[in-house]
Amino acid sequence: MEDIETDPLIKNPTINVVPSSDIWQDKWRYWKNLLVLSVAFTFNFTAYASLQNLESSLNREKGLGLASLSIIYGALIISCIFAPAIIRFLGLKWTFFIGIIWYAVYTATNYYPQFYTLIPSSVFLGFAAGPLWAAQGAYVTTSALNYAEVTIELEETIINRFNGVFLMFFQSSQIWGNLLSSLIFDFGKNVTISDDRICGALDCPSLNNDTSFPEPEKKTQDILLSVYLGCGVLAAILILLFLDPLSSRSQQSAEDTHLNTRLTATVTLLKNYRMYLLLPLLVYSGVEQAYIAGDFTKSFVSCALGVKMVGYVMIAYGVTDALASLVIGRIQEYVGRISLFILGAIAQLGLIVVMLLWTPTQGHEWLYFLVAALWGLGDAVWQTQIASFLGVLFPEHQEAAFSNYRLWQALGFTITFAYSNYLCVNAKLYIAGGLLVVAMLLYGSVEYKIRRVDITYAEI
Repeated sequence: MEDIETDPLIKNPTINVVPSSDIWQDKWRYWKNLLVLSVAFTFNFTAYASLQNLESSLNREKGLGLASLSIIYGALIISCIFAPAIIRFLGLKWTFFIGIIWYAVYTATNYYPQFYTLIPSSVFLGFAAGPLWAAQGAYVTTSALNYAEVTIELEETIINRFNGVFLMFFQSSQIWGNLLSSLIFDFGKNVTISDDRICGALDCPSLNNDTSFPEPEKKTQDILLSVYLGCGVLAAILILLFLDPLSSRSQQSAEDTHLNTRLTATVTLLKNYRMYLLLPLLVYSGVEQAYIAGDFTKSFVSCALGVKMVGYVMIAYGVTDALASLVIGRIQEYVGRISLFILGAIAQLGLIVVMLLWTPTQGHEWLYFLVAALWGLGDAVWQTQIASFLGVLFPEHQEAAFSNYRLWQALGFTITFAYSNYLCVNAKLYIAGGLLVVAMLLYGSVEYKIRRVDITYAEI
């Protein structure tokens, strides 16, 4: 279905001066579209992000939950390669709508979680998620660039601001989804946690069997899934009815690009040193999210406190992530991108050391909330700064840049979920810490190159 979209918000893209009578209306439309997209993603990921946090605990028999998540992100890797072509065929708006529908389908298959139901839906969700996230990056970045053009403001400042607003809404989905799961599970049957389990960094697949901690009754789980499914449907309706179509900058400048070029755009961009040196950081951004969702929730929270506490603890993660995303989007122009990346690295490296030394028990519950909150601070840095950095580095190759971002991030998710059923938690923490150190060193080399060598970038 070829959907040729035009940006109704730009009267003449080649002219930087907009009549004063139109500026307010144009600014309002850009903000309206940003808010619609942000709220729709909040509803969609209120369901999915919270369900992801619970998969390793609720569907742990034969590793079904983690296998499902691994397949989602494995399929997402493949779909990211073709995302630019898919986006240009469907358009940004229809890419959002179709992608969100598949998230809802995945939620529905959790009513009857078996390998023959959950795995196929995971595959289709993964294929839809790559284009959806590439489209999100392109839509927010293009809106920011167009807004900066209308208001005559610095492009990087507006990109950071728009990404900060979007990610504040998006990360708040951890709050609402986890609050729902905890409240609903609290109304269910109480379960008893035994004291003979090995939790934390020493938790290994060979030590805890499938019955190492109890799970909520099926009826309670179905109530939660029904609420999550409603959130997904509402997200799709918001996109369909209220989001304006928008063409990305790369769509506007390459409408006649050959199909083969579109299909290879993601791979071709890897030849650029700015991209390939950032790959470890992109992978780590997936590893750290997969760890907090799959391993921290299962081996620390569920193991020591019970499944019903997962939601409450992850609310702390979501609150910090959401608020930090908004603040970081505002202060980046004052403190600089490098300072923020260093902050994120210090926060999560410090927590990795803490979790290696910590033996979680039913006492000192505050520590679970503190670890989750500080991990959310680090995640806010990666999500806001990576997205805005790519938007600045590759303004004319947005789909390819964000496809690479989600592709390599998905690889981090896939690998982490895949080895979760085989490695002890301490091994996973060592892997994450080592990768973060390498990623920061290579990121530093990119910053050095663009400041000392790349004159074009310096003139931006």
